Amino acid sequence: MQLGKLGVWAAMDVLTAAEGAEFARRVEAWGYSALWLPESRGRNVLVHSSWLLANTTDLIIAPGIANIYARDAMAMANGQRALAEQSGGRFLLGIGVSHAPMVTGLRGHDYGKPVTTMRAYLNAMLAAPYLAPDPPERPPTIVAALGPRMMALSGELADGAHPYNVPPEHTAEARRILGPGKLLCPEVWVLLETEAAAARSAARQALASYMRLDNYVNNWRRLGFGDDDLAGGGSDRFIDANVAWGSEQAIRKRIDEHWAAGADHVCIQSINPDGSRRPDERVLALLAPRTRS
Repeated sequence: MQLGKLGVWAAMDVLTAAEGAEFARRVEAWGYSALWLPESRGRNVLVHSSWLLANTTDLIIAPGIANIYARDAMAMANGQRALAEQSGGRFLLGIGVSHAPMVTGLRGHDYGKPVTTMRAYLNAMLAAPYLAPDPPERPPTIVAALGPRMMALSGELADGAHPYNVPPEHTAEARRILGPGKLLCPEVWVLLETEAAAARSAARQALASYMRLDNYVNNWRRLGFGDDDLAGGGSDRFIDANVAWGSEQAIRKRIDEHWAAGADHVCIQSINPDGSRRPDERVLALLAPRTRS
């Protein structure tokens, strides 16, 4: 798999299947190497990945992430192998432990200790039997990792990490922990808005749900953000660190900072000024690799 330097992360469940296929083809035409999509309360992400792979030619499709509580390790590993084989190696699996409210509250499972649970799950995936034709190459697995222990596990038993809601400082520390030779694919929020008050207001709206989840809050605290930063929707310092807003040049500068810090691939998630989760295609077209001179 040749994973390029820039991809798109999008909440695909806000689009119909037909709209999603058309959007994926536009992402491919813009020259992005991968399209990332989450799994939460909508479609089964492996099923929808199959649809997107079938409707594209060269684009890598990457769950970011597939919830390990949504299927057992054998189902995850064999779904991964099937999609890699069917697509000619265009499927990049990201898996994660999700969050306690989404696991215990919504799914009715016991939410285990994240690192211990993920270690057992990865080992079970590696041991899973598969009697169908193998894909052309061993398909890669990356892990949603924020803290140092999960990051280390991502390098030990997987092919790398997919951090989410992180500034470049986190990317630098993640690369130090992972070492060379492992994929590091952070998600970065982008917002094409140069007026500071409007940009920060839209960014606070986009980040609001994440600021209620302990995994993210704990990571932000590790990065030095305190109670004042995390109150009231987030301080200006907090918002500016976690969202690349402003002009095209300002957004490109933030992406470059993640690459300089050690990211192999940055997946950008657009904040739509209208407050919806639909991708803002203006900024995606503007930042598209095929628009670079």
